Amino acid sequence: MDFTGKTIWITGASSGIGKAVALEISKNKAHLILSGRKEEALLEVAKFCKENGSTTAIIPFDLSDTKAVELAGKEVLNEFPRIDCLYHFGGISQRSFVSETPLFVDRKIFEVNYFGTIALTKVVLPSMIRNGGGQIAVTSSIVGKFGFPYRSSYSASKHALHGFFESLRAENADNNVHVSIIIPGRIKTNISVNAINKEGKAHSKMDKGQDTGMSAEKAAKIICNKLKRERKEILFGGRETIMVHIRRFLPGLFYYMSSRVKPL
Repeated sequence: MDFTGKTIWITGASSGIGKAVALEISKNKAHLILSGRKEEALLEVAKFCKENGSTTAIIPFDLSDTKAVELAGKEVLNEFPRIDCLYHFGGISQRSFVSETPLFVDRKIFEVNYFGTIALTKVVLPSMIRNGGGQIAVTSSIVGKFGFPYRSSYSASKHALHGFFESLRAENADNNVHVSIIIPGRIKTNISVNAINKEGKAHSKMDKGQDTGMSAEKAAKIICNKLKRERKEILFGGRETIMVHIRRFLPGLFYYMSSRVKPL
């Protein structure tokens, strides 16, 4: 994958890893479509991307609104019939225990992380196939590989993304559609600040683990390097990523550790 000259749609581009990836890719003179909920923030990102030599288009929408997602998809395809890459970075995290979390909170998390993401994919995929292929990347998490305290539905939504996009990959191997699942550990973004609690309101706190995590800029460099190489899974972060391997090879130890780890 060479980003130069490609039309690349990035969701969650107004902040965090999505913003950092947009800025990193913009150094390659690409055609970027930037989406997120906050139009002003997207315009600011677009400004820097243009300074780096890329062209940009702004398509704001809320991933929790399926109709808005589908309308955005149709709007983009009318203007850009060929989407070479679709990179999903939009999402929301959680900070609440299962026993205290009402179902509407679980549904909200799934609407954003899962249904919004696959709705946009379903709009773009047919044109990508008609155009001879492309690349789709979706952002999971290390807790997309295992369950973790205080993250039940967030973890579940990320597990669901693995199942969906691995199936999509298998179905479209002959269509030249490449799928990468991005699996970050702790990255220093506002994901914990914007996470929702048992009342469906913002957590409004920076978790200690998040605050000491890898920078979004460093994460973006790793992601872009791996996307260029079309890696199927992109796992990165700090020491916390070893939990993925412990869960796979030493499940007994994982169960012991996960029941005693501090979730924040």
